[in-house]
Amino acid sequence: MSSMTEQELQRFVEQISLESFGWPFQHRVTWNGRLRTTGGRYLLRTHDIEINPHHYEAHGLDSMIGTIKHELCHYHLHLQKRGYRHQDREFKELLERVGGSRYCPDTGLRREVKTRYLYHCEQCKQPYERKRQIDVRRYGCGKCRGKLKLVATGTVGK
Repeated sequence: MSSMTEQELQRFVEQISLESFGWPFQHRVTWNGRLRTTGGRYLLRTHDIEINPHHYEAHGLDSMIGTIKHELCHYHLHLQKRGYRHQDREFKELLERVGGSRYCPDTGLRREVKTRYLYHCEQCKQPYERKRQIDVRRYGCGKCRGKLKLVATGTVGK
């Protein structure tokens, strides 16, 4: 999964927390390979942090440090009952002060939406691509109000 073990990651995050924030990190940090669109996440209920190993492998240690600082901002502000959300002024100020990342670079793992059903209007031939099947007796063409007909199933148009 990653060249850094979870124990090493835990110590690394604890060290960053003390050096950058002056406050200890007293919860768990783990790798989560299921994350697709983000470098990490802070869990409000448990106060744990999850880091995306794909982000680390794709963008390196410096980018991961920025992500860790971002998640630690959520962590420390939430525990202090201060503004921990992205839109809060306190979050933005702390993030700027410690040099954390505001956004995560793309990991390249976003799921591509696959079209499975292709419908055509019987009157104006307007195509409609859909992920889910629709009831053609209930729905009609949005352009001319004609009847829709299922033309193809499976991965369509790609």
